[in-house]
Amino acid sequence: QVRLVESGGGVVQAGGSLRLSCVASGNIFRFVNMGWYRQAPGKERELVARVTSTSTGDMHYEEGSVQGRFTISRDDAKNTVDLQMNSLKPEDTAVYYCNVLHEACSPYGCSEVEFWGQGTQVTVSS
Repeated sequence: QVRLVESGGGVVQAGGSLRLSCVASGNIFRFVNMGWYRQAPGKERELVARVTSTSTGDMHYEEGSVQGRFTISRDDAKNTVDLQMNSLKPEDTAVYYCNVLHEACSPYGCSEVEFWGQGTQVTVSS
């Protein structure tokens, strides 16, 4: 089992910045994906940014509709994934969720399980 704890949400004025952090703990083998999603009131949950670790150790970065304003960073040694959010807009207001895809392997094979954090509120005022 993997536990995700998020921090760093809050209220900020438009144009400001926030940094979200997510720390994973538990029986960790390897994270395939580490990333952030968000869900605004009345809308579906959407991808903000995600880092995928390939089998060769390369990192692949993917982002949603944030248009280069946000930067995701992943530290496998610390089991953390952070999201630096700059030039925030009122439409960025949402609950932000940490998300990981965990891979565990044994002599019998590998399995992948997805985990979610509890969410942290980000509110951007105009």
